Amino acid sequence: MKKKKVLFVINTLGRAGAEVALLSLFSALDPNKYDISLYVIMAQGEMADELPSYVHLRNPYFSTESVLTEDGRKDLVRTVMRKMIKNGHWFQKVSYMLQVWKQMKQTGTMLPDKILWRVLSDGSERFEKEFDLAVAYLEGASTYYVADHVKAKKKVAFVHIDYESSGYTPFMDKDCYEKMDRIFAVSDEVKAHFLKCYPQYQNKVGVFHNIIDHIQIKKMANEAGGFTDQYEGIRILTVGRLTYQKAYDIAIDAMKLVKQSGCKARWYVLGEGNEREKLEKKIKELGLEEDFLLLGAVENPYPYYAQADLYVHATRFEGKSIAIQEAQVLGCPVIASDCNGNQEQIESGVDGILCKLSPEDIAKSIEELIADPKKRQIYEKCAQERNKENKEEINQLLTMMR
Repeated sequence: MKKKKVLFVINTLGRAGAEVALLSLFSALDPNKYDISLYVIMAQGEMADELPSYVHLRNPYFSTESVLTEDGRKDLVRTVMRKMIKNGHWFQKVSYMLQVWKQMKQTGTMLPDKILWRVLSDGSERFEKEFDLAVAYLEGASTYYVADHVKAKKKVAFVHIDYESSGYTPFMDKDCYEKMDRIFAVSDEVKAHFLKCYPQYQNKVGVFHNIIDHIQIKKMANEAGGFTDQYEGIRILTVGRLTYQKAYDIAIDAMKLVKQSGCKARWYVLGEGNEREKLEKKIKELGLEEDFLLLGAVENPYPYYAQADLYVHATRFEGKSIAIQEAQVLGCPVIASDCNGNQEQIESGVDGILCKLSPEDIAKSIEELIADPKKRQIYEKCAQERNKENKEEINQLLTMMR
């Protein structure tokens, strides 16, 4: 039987939620039935080494440096410069960037990466062959690229974020979703927010929950690694990029209150980002150098989940958090801010706690679970039950090729 040709497109292959979910999705595809290709817009990311052997990386050049390292940032600049001039039309590219910048200035929301996405799409490779299915696995450049520059019998776009809160607008996307045969949101909340901006696509938007590879996660959790500081108190863990969205500034204030209450606890953060310097300054100002630790990005975060006592996910906005799902799979009780996305993943008081995004409420929730080990155990068990294997989600994609 002739294999179906499928192309997936993503912006980068850095260690983040959507990228992890994509690798899990690959594990649910049968390589005997599907010829799977991957194109990465930024041609960069440390997770490339983890791709299954049957996934063909279609980039002519690729850097496995993280975009968060110094060398990675240099590679990123080189890629942007190449794509500015590749395929011509540089005047139109600059004109578009200025238009988007002007609109952002009017709305008061400046998001430089959004300005570059269409330029990077237009400067990316072109494939002569036609695919049976092309999947834009992220918003922005991936979606623009599949819509404008890929030949495919069917096209699909994924939406992982709260569309409004993340700074995307119909002007920026210039009808790219019109060219999609199907649009998948990763949760009901994400779908609802997307349809507020695009009510005309009601009939082609569905929900495709992130696929989580339970077996692989548990296997990696048992590998060597994890905490090395021999700490004997309660370990609090957060995994995520050091960005404004993740509200670490509020988490640091919450940790100060936890310490003042007399609780013996230490908070660890896995991830890198552009707010590191600002957060380090705040940690020092509050005297929390031994209590709130920024460990940076790690290759395998799962031993940390397995060894932690609590997982805290206090974000300003969220689509659907892979980190929460991973914590639940590994039996780590979760405290999360009561925002869109998190509400769909936690039933407060049953399998975790949803709290206000304030230092006081986060600290109160942490102190509550520190004081009640039995409640932590109940949440652990219920959270694991909540996250069943969901590889049947893949059928929603496969039916597109029938």
